[in-house]
Amino acid sequence: MKLSPRRRRRIFRVAGYVVFAALIVSVVAAADWGRLSDAFFRTDVARGMFPGAITVALRNTILYTLLAFVFGLTLGLVLALMRLSSILPYRWFATAYIELFRGLPALLVLFMVGYGVPLAFPDREIPGGVYGSVTLGLGLTAAAYMAETIRAGIQAVPKGQLEAARTLGMSHPRAMVSIVLPQAFRIVIPPLTNEIILLTKDTSLVYVLGVTSTTIELTKFAGDELNTRVNPTPLVVAGLLYLVITLPLSQVVRGLERRAARER
Repeated sequence: MKLSPRRRRRIFRVAGYVVFAALIVSVVAAADWGRLSDAFFRTDVARGMFPGAITVALRNTILYTLLAFVFGLTLGLVLALMRLSSILPYRWFATAYIELFRGLPALLVLFMVGYGVPLAFPDREIPGGVYGSVTLGLGLTAAAYMAETIRAGIQAVPKGQLEAARTLGMSHPRAMVSIVLPQAFRIVIPPLTNEIILLTKDTSLVYVLGVTSTTIELTKFAGDELNTRVNPTPLVVAGLLYLVITLPLSQVVRGLERRAARER
């Protein structure tokens, strides 16, 4: 008997569930849970990481993320406007900057900021110490990505709105600030939230700047605990603390995308 397309899809879907369930059962049955628990889930090791894991490491991770995001967003907005400018040198500069920093690894930029700049200018210091270096290093890279995101948001706003504002007597800068940019930022909130998630994970590179016990972030903190306690449980704890930051942000992005889809 020939099966209908709907029935075939249902059979394939059920078969997929069965295969997935069988895979999970086989992994659970084959795992040595006692050894895994002793290696990755030792509660005494996890307890020994607190409160420092939150009061120092997690706090610094969040602070580094916010500082780099604010700097990157500000610079990214300027670059986006330069990219759309009618003045050719502005467009050239913005395009060159964006292509350069999107092509460079964030780790290399941090090395350049943390070690290259002090060697080139020994009589000057980056304000803020490690916090200033992180803000500059991660923010320079993030700005290149945010600039393209903001530019796309500005171009997504119908040109007729800018033209209508100019007809009413608004100057071009005022029309951009009052009419175009608010709508553009509303459009690009989901990708900018994704940028915060990426910056949160990029803070794991901060260790190359030689952090101290007061400026340490989650990954370096977990690595030091791993070496001290000779147990990988600190890596699991650090991973869970990263998820405390990134999972709510991911839910915010999904909610914003669903809302935007409904409005369209």
